[in-house]
Amino acid sequence: MISIENLKVEFGATPLFEGVSYIINPKDRIALVGKNGAGKSTMLKILAGLQQPTDGTVSMPKGISVCYLPQVMRLADSRTVREETELAFAHISEQKALVDRLATEMAERTDYDSEDYHELIDRFTRENERFQIIGGANYHAEMEQTLCGLGFRREDFDRPTSEFSGGWRMRIELAKLLLQHPDVLLLDEPTNHLDIESIQWLEDFLARNGKAVVLVSHDRAFINNVTNRTIEITCGTIHDYKVKYDEYVVLRRERREQQLRAYENQQKEIADITDFIERFRYKPTKAIQVQSRIKQLEKMVPVVIDEEDRSTLRLKFRPAQRSGNYPVICEEVTKIYGTKSPSIEGGVGGGSSHLVFKDATLTIRRGEKVAFVGKNGEGKTTLVKCIMGEIPFDGKLTIGHNVEIGYFAQNQAQLLDENLTVFETIDRAAVGDIRLKIRDILGAFMFGGEASDKKVKVLSGGERSRLAMIKLLLEQVNLLILDEPTNHLDMRSKDVLKEAIREFDGTVIIVSHDREFLDGLVTKVYEFGGGKVREHLGGIYDFLEKRETHPIPPCEGGGTAIAKSQVLPHREDLGGSSYAARKEQAKQQRKLQKRVEECEKRVAQIETELKELEEWMATPSGAANQALFEQYGKLKETLATAEAEWEEAMMALEG
Repeated sequence: MISIENLKVEFGATPLFEGVSYIINPKDRIALVGKNGAGKSTMLKILAGLQQPTDGTVSMPKGISVCYLPQVMRLADSRTVREETELAFAHISEQKALVDRLATEMAERTDYDSEDYHELIDRFTRENERFQIIGGANYHAEMEQTLCGLGFRREDFDRPTSEFSGGWRMRIELAKLLLQHPDVLLLDEPTNHLDIESIQWLEDFLARNGKAVVLVSHDRAFINNVTNRTIEITCGTIHDYKVKYDEYVVLRRERREQQLRAYENQQKEIADITDFIERFRYKPTKAIQVQSRIKQLEKMVPVVIDEEDRSTLRLKFRPAQRSGNYPVICEEVTKIYGTKSPSIEGGVGGGSSHLVFKDATLTIRRGEKVAFVGKNGEGKTTLVKCIMGEIPFDGKLTIGHNVEIGYFAQNQAQLLDENLTVFETIDRAAVGDIRLKIRDILGAFMFGGEASDKKVKVLSGGERSRLAMIKLLLEQVNLLILDEPTNHLDMRSKDVLKEAIREFDGTVIIVSHDREFLDGLVTKVYEFGGGKVREHLGGIYDFLEKRETHPIPPCEGGGTAIAKSQVLPHREDLGGSSYAARKEQAKQQRKLQKRVEECEKRVAQIETELKELEEWMATPSGAANQALFEQYGKLKETLATAEAEWEEAMMALEG
C-alpha cells in the first residue's frame, strides 16, 4: 500500500538514517522503536508528507488517506467539543450535499424514459450508497461513542474546548482522526494524555479497525496489545521484525549476540592480517601477499553492533532513616472545589461546586508500594496534593513519624536552576560513590554525550522532567510520591527507574496509567472514580481482571464514564453473602439475560427492515423516492441506538 524506498535523512552532514526501504501493507500495525533521537518521529512526519527526506521516495496509490497525530500540536479554542469533533465528518457533509442535489434534480425532471434520466438514477443510487457506507446516517452515534471511549461525558460535548487542558484537547484531536477511518493512521505517543481505561478502549478500537497503523509509543503494554510488527531504527538503518514488541526484544537480543560474535571474529581477523603486513612489509618475496592483505583490509566492511542497552544499569535510592509504621493515614478526607474552575488535573468537571472525592479512608503501611489509578479529573493528583499539604481539605490526614517525602510532579521540572548544566545539576545532588556513575546515569535517562553539557534553560519540558526524576533518585527519602513519572521516559529509562523503585525499601505512591510499569511493582491499587476512593489488594492486572473493564465504556451524565455494573464492591462485600442476597442476585441475573435477548431480537428486526428497504431502493422507482432514503437514514439511527442498548445490557450482564 505504501512503499518506502532508499530513504535518507540528513541533519547537517550527519545522516539520521539512510538506505531505508520497507512496505506498509493494508492491515499492518507497526511499532516504530529505537532510542530517543533515532528518527522515529521524523519517519512519521515523512510518511505524513510533512517533511521531505534528503533522498529516497515514499509511494502510495491515489486515494489512500493518511492521518497523523503528533506529540504536540496547535489547537483551536473557538468551538465546542461537539463542533470541533464534527469537523472529522466534513466529507459526509459534502457527500450529503451531493446526494441532495441529485435528488432535487430527479424530482424536477420529467423525462423518465430518457437515457440521461436513467444515468442520473444510477449515479444517485451509487452516491447514496456511498453516503450510507461512510456512515452518513449514524455518524452522531459513532462520534459520541468515540468521545466517551476517550473519557468525555455527555455534558462535556457542548462545553468550549478552551475550558479543557491541553491533554484533553489532544483527546479531541485523536477522536477526530479515529472517526475519519483513514487507510493509514500515524500516531506519535498517543497514550501520553490517556488514562488506563481510555488506553484499553483505544487498543480495542485499533484492533477492530482493520486498517494500517504506524505508531511510536513508550507504553510497552499498549504496543504489545496493538501491533503485530516491529521496525527498529538503529545505527542509521532499520531492522524489520514481523512480530510484536516482546518477541522483538528476544530476537533483538539474539541479533546483538550474533553481532558481538561477528565483531570479535572480525577483530581477530583484522589483527592477524595487520600482524602479517607488519611482519613482511619490507620483504620483497612477500610483497604480493602484503599488497593482497592491504586490499583485503580496505574492502572489509566493519561489523556494526547495535547500541548498548543501558537498561541493565542498576540504580538505588539513597537509604534514609526508618519511618513510622504508617506513613500516610487518611480518615474521611473530602475535597470539594467551590468555584467554577478547571479541575486540578485538567479534567472534565465543572459547575458552581465540584465534589472530587468524599470520605476517602485509607492506610498506607511502611514499605508498601501502591498505585493511584482512575480517569483524569477523578482526584488522584488532588489527594497527592492533600498529602503534600499544598491544598486545604476536610477530614483528617496524618503523616507518620520520621517521614521524609520525595515528590515528583510535572511542575517539579520548573524548580530546577536554569543556569546550571545537566551535569552540574546532578553533580550537586550526588553524594558518595554514586558520583562516579553520573555519566552512566545521565546516559540511561537520555542525556548521554554532549546533552549532559546543555544548560537547563534550553531543555524542553520533557527533558526537564527527566532531569527532575534523576535528581529525585539521588535524594534521601523514605516516602516516594511519583505523579506520572514515566510520561517522558523511553522504555530503557523506565526499566532503570522501575528496578530502582522495586529495590527501594521505603514506601511508594505512584500515580500512573502505565500498566507495564506498575506490573510487578505495586501490591495495592486505589481506584478513584465517582467521588469515591476504593482499595483493591493485588497488582495492577489483578485489579483490571476484577474490574473486567469493557472496551467501550458508556457515557454517563455524571461522575466517571464507567458502567455502574462494573464497579467492584469493597472487599467486605465480597464474602459472606446471605441466601437472600444470592437469591436476589440470581433474580437480577435473569432480568439482565432477558433484557439482552430482547435487545438482540430488536436489532435483528431492524436489520431485516433495513435489508428490505435496501432491496426496494435498488429499483428505479425506489431510487427516485427521497422519502424512502429518509426512512432508511432514520432506521439506521434506530439501529445504532438499539445496538448501543444491547452493548449496555451485555456490559451489565457481564459485570
